[in-house]
Amino acid sequence: MAQLIDTKTPALGTDHLALPKEGSPFELLNGAADRGLVLVCDHASNQLPPEYGSLGLPKAEFLRHIAYDIGAAGVTILMSKILGVPAVLSKFSRLLIDPNRGADDPTLIMQLSDGAIIAGNASMSEAEPQHRYQQFYKPYHQAIDRQIDDCIAAGQPPALISIHSFTQEWRGDLRPWEAGILWDKDPRLVHPLLDCLRRETDFTIGDNEPYTGKTKGDCMNRHGTMRGLAHALIEIRQDQIKDGAGQQEWAGRLADILTRILKDPARAKELSIIKKLPAISG
Repeated sequence: MAQLIDTKTPALGTDHLALPKEGSPFELLNGAADRGLVLVCDHASNQLPPEYGSLGLPKAEFLRHIAYDIGAAGVTILMSKILGVPAVLSKFSRLLIDPNRGADDPTLIMQLSDGAIIAGNASMSEAEPQHRYQQFYKPYHQAIDRQIDDCIAAGQPPALISIHSFTQEWRGDLRPWEAGILWDKDPRLVHPLLDCLRRETDFTIGDNEPYTGKTKGDCMNRHGTMRGLAHALIEIRQDQIKDGAGQQEWAGRLADILTRILKDPARAKELSIIKKLPAISG
């Protein structure tokens, strides 16, 4: 993999800890399989395999949100260490293929992102999307499935936490939320997270803001909803976690809240239940 992260840039904080081992599209962080939690970070890296060059983009574009979620990897890595739980992080830029999209989503491989034209995606061969799916997207999701399976085999079906970040401004509008919790049908982990963050901070915490969690085929739909596991996607505004201090603060805050949630026997039991999807009639 070609290293495109500028590790000398302070704003990137501890993201450089997620640099890839050659040949693998994901990073695994070890943790106890019986603690009831698995972390994932879909947009951890801004890297591309060397054969893709820079997809026709100036390298400066890889320091923007179009390439990865600034600060998210650092928060995930720190949370994994604090909590002692496993984590799976991507090692490829979402400009290559976006692991937080359904396989049939038209935005799976972007040709235009926030004003940037991705020339290398506009000129793909007919076979290239399938190649990227097989080499990057599929192995990443298989790694998450293996972590979940290991936890279930250890007797502790896990709740899932996905860490993302979002920009302070979008299309000229300032975003008022310091963080948001995205979800779809399963509130088991969402409600206590929202309650704690709103009660214990002065922040504005979004409920399905600044995005919706009701997207078919995305990472939490695939591994949470479809597998019947409690889950939540946590979005943190990038100015909050642009450096190591902010990442430490948010990792500690979230780890403390999750520790208390999981220490409640009734809550922990509820979160470990694998919910069967309702049968589809007709």
